Amino acid sequence: MQKDYRNWHTKKRQINDIEQRPFFHEREIWFCHLGENVGSEQDGKGEDFLRPIVIIRKFNKEIFWAVPLTKSKKQVTGTKAKYYFEFSFKKDVTSVAILSQIRLVDARRLDYTVGKIKEEGFKKLKEKLKELLP
Repeated sequence: MQKDYRNWHTKKRQINDIEQRPFFHEREIWFCHLGENVGSEQDGKGEDFLRPIVIIRKFNKEIFWAVPLTKSKKQVTGTKAKYYFEFSFKKDVTSVAILSQIRLVDARRLDYTVGKIKEEGFKKLKEKLKELLP
């Protein structure tokens, strides 16, 4: 698949010029401008390069750790299961957090919120992230 870096760089310049960052909290699920990335890194989709993320750790009003989400269930089985966390924040919709893709994100990349992971699920997600550390 051909990457659309030219349009992503145009969008990224627009995002960087945003003066007022949105207000956000840990556990929230947002659509975020993740962009067009290299290799196996998770990309955003569509003309705005958006992908759902869950906010793991808020450091201040500007930056946070995020984990991208997918609806693909095939990735959560077998030996790779430790890198994924399955949960539901909407009725009849299963989301999968791609733990290996945790990243630092500037709040300017946030576009709109779509929900919140339940406290118990968030606690389990963080425990699973800790298990990945040596």
